[in-house]
Amino acid sequence: MADSDQQDTMLKTAAGVAGGALLFSPVGMPIVHGIAGLAVASLGLIAAGSAIGAITDNIGNAFAPKDQHHDDDFADMLDDDEE
Repeated sequence: MADSDQQDTMLKTAAGVAGGALLFSPVGMPIVHGIAGLAVASLGLIAAGSAIGAITDNIGNAFAPKDQHHDDDFADMLDDDEE
């Protein structure tokens, strides 16, 4: 049983080393650049989605009747107790 566990560990280590070597070879570099590009693009999409969400929430709040405004959105910024 111990030999089987040792063989599994050796096989996993060899596969990890071979995979890492493949990524840094001339064939693997476009893969690394592609993954990095996808990460940057997804972060840009997340930032744009957050900004658009905040803008649409504020536009909806601006056009709502005054008694239906969402004052709790900025409750942590307003300190009325200190005055």
